[in-house]
Amino acid sequence: MSQRDLSPEEFRELGHAYVDWIADYRARVGDLPVLPDVEPGWVRERLPAKLPEEGEPLTAVLADMDRVVVPATTHWQHPGFFAYFPANASLASLLGDMLSTGLGSQGMLWSTSPACTELEQHLLDQLADALGLPAEFTFGGGGGGVIQDSASSSSLVALLAALHRTSGGAWRTAGRDGREVLYVSAHTHSSLEKAAIAAGLGAGAVRIVDSAPDGEAGGGQAMSPAALAAAVREDVAAGRRPVMVCATIGTTGTGAVDPVREIAAVCAEYGVWLHVDAAWAGAAAFCPEHRGLFDGAGLADSYSTDGHKWLLTAFDCNLFWTRDTATLVGALTVLPEYLRNAASESGAVVDYRDWHLPLGRRFRALKLWTVLRRFGLEGIRAHVRRHVGLAAELESWAAADPRFALGVPRSLALVCLYVATGRGTDADNAATQAALERINAGGRSYVTHTVVDGRYLLRVAVGGLETELRHVRALWDDLCAAADAVTG
Repeated sequence: MSQRDLSPEEFRELGHAYVDWIADYRARVGDLPVLPDVEPGWVRERLPAKLPEEGEPLTAVLADMDRVVVPATTHWQHPGFFAYFPANASLASLLGDMLSTGLGSQGMLWSTSPACTELEQHLLDQLADALGLPAEFTFGGGGGGVIQDSASSSSLVALLAALHRTSGGAWRTAGRDGREVLYVSAHTHSSLEKAAIAAGLGAGAVRIVDSAPDGEAGGGQAMSPAALAAAVREDVAAGRRPVMVCATIGTTGTGAVDPVREIAAVCAEYGVWLHVDAAWAGAAAFCPEHRGLFDGAGLADSYSTDGHKWLLTAFDCNLFWTRDTATLVGALTVLPEYLRNAASESGAVVDYRDWHLPLGRRFRALKLWTVLRRFGLEGIRAHVRRHVGLAAELESWAAADPRFALGVPRSLALVCLYVATGRGTDADNAATQAALERINAGGRSYVTHTVVDGRYLLRVAVGGLETELRHVRALWDDLCAAADAVTG
């Protein structure tokens, strides 16, 4: 085979074949088992022992997709995928991603790709407005947004900015001093602990704040503002330095919503950076009827939500905003001579390399822009509302059936339930776990679990692009059959 790249005409011909393969896969994905039936090592056993010395026809890749890759794939775009949170990879976003990859831009500086930078700025400003964030989160209002790869990266970036600000800039040169404290709840995403480790603070710097009791704002699984205030006071008195609080809107386990406004008041009193993680639930803010869940989010120092969860955009695409761009850039700027250029030194442009850890960056805004132009804001709202409505149906069925009980109240499109045996928590837990295993082995649906106060809960996260009432009904039928089988 030739050692040169494809010609444009060869690319055109193969591109049609590859697009056809993707279209065919998406057309049949609902007929495949959601989970693969393979053992560890299955894929590697079917791959060549050595890399090819000579090039091969690229049509062979498609043959291996059918032979090796698809049989060993968990199908995240399957309409029966109810696990974790959705990973909406709309075909529209794939087209935008093709444009981005085709351009091959490296947008580390404004000067290396003005379109990459300015389209992203413009899009993040428009999205901030559509989500109800205040003008202070836009470039015109003194803040701004950037597309990160994931909410985990946003958490780390927020922590680094917080370290920079709360240390008066000393952190950049001296590093940590061992007095820093990061505040989370028991239900905050694990990426915050990893961020503390990556930032050199260590997991010991992470303080878990008690959940709010029933009757207090955010009661149940949410962070207690009163407990947070007490913890911060205690740490200040002990000579420790409160650095950042992470409040969550839509926790991974149960979809709990922290009382952000009350938490923000504590942060303001003590000068602590407030980061709001709305990775999954953030898309609901497009809908006016759900905007109440985001009360106080505009008071945060930074805010993030995932475009690649519920916003129809293929991974990776996390949206991160801050009202304090000077601190963010001050924390992360390193300027070697080879990056100096007239545009940057003019102060008239944004260089996104200063907004995250990597120097290089993809033109991610193109795929999100394509999605928004395809669906429009009303299309996004309809997408979210459909899933919330389907979850409400499932919730109503579970509430009316004595075989089941709701572990926590439904949060948007997330339902957490368990098999109610009537024989105590241990029996319920065993039955629920057995039911989950039966459902996942059946191939029609895939669900995951969480544990709350010692109770094993089955999580149903409705959010697939093609998920309809019939798929939720199929899951419910499987749930009922599984409950009967494990309790009979």
